[in-house]
Amino acid sequence: MAVRRSMVAGVSALLALTVTTSCSSVKDPGSKPDANKPVQTVAPTLSRVPVTAKTTYVALGDSYAAGVKIPPLVADAPAGCSRSQANYAHLVAQRIGIVDFVDVTCSGATTVDMAAPQKVAGSPPPQLDALRADTGFVILGIGGNDFGFTEVLRTCGEKALNRSLSPCKNFFTADGHDELARRIEELGPRIAGTLDAIKRRAPTARILVVGYPSILPESGPVCPGDAPFAPGDIGYLRDLVPDINNVLATRAKAAGAEYADIYTPSLGHDVCRPVDTKWVEGADPAADAAPMHPNARGHQGIAETILGTLD
Repeated sequence: MAVRRSMVAGVSALLALTVTTSCSSVKDPGSKPDANKPVQTVAPTLSRVPVTAKTTYVALGDSYAAGVKIPPLVADAPAGCSRSQANYAHLVAQRIGIVDFVDVTCSGATTVDMAAPQKVAGSPPPQLDALRADTGFVILGIGGNDFGFTEVLRTCGEKALNRSLSPCKNFFTADGHDELARRIEELGPRIAGTLDAIKRRAPTARILVVGYPSILPESGPVCPGDAPFAPGDIGYLRDLVPDINNVLATRAKAAGAEYADIYTPSLGHDVCRPVDTKWVEGADPAADAAPMHPNARGHQGIAETILGTLD
């Protein structure tokens, strides 16, 4: 009975999650993917120029990159972005000593918002506008909102209350086709288009694509309060982040960019870990962070991984 109450509380917290989504009508090069059409990409630059204190540096990305709700927030950032001064992009800049640094990450951002104004409070301009011909280093953390991760977690949390074994998987595979697998397949051309656009605007930049961390325990049962999903859905949900990361890594390599594997070092720091261990908060956060998003400790861990990748 206690487990049931915990799950209900977790689902309620998850359903209350508000992550702004973008509905821009302006399209970027990868915003209307055709999964059956080969993707045309700019030839790889394979830039590996050292990132130093003199490097011009731009951070692009979504809420996982922005550090939503982690204090202190960037005072002059658009209110809807909830951009933290303690996010991994800032931590990397501080560690290296970079002065010429621009962070345009924003909650709810998709690949569309790279090339179009994002419809959130404060009306942030297209993120790609931050790039210059002399930009030397670009971090990109994007893809989760194109996939619809927040909507998927809400749906799966809500359906867990009907007591069936795997209601989430049954819902997304109801017609015999896996809707989430389709979304992951369509993510590839969107990421490729975004990387091509970055390279056109910053042709000599070293580009680093940042993956997503582990959210659920790698194996075994989960904590119903922070991961309020049906037992039969855990395996299905557990595979989503690695599958998204595989797309990011593959497209980064094809574009001549680098990829920072965040998933591997984040194992053992999932939502079910103690408060002093977890990198990602659960449905009902115990620390300053959005539900199912990295906390300050997570951003520190991600920053260390990025610095190791650059070395």
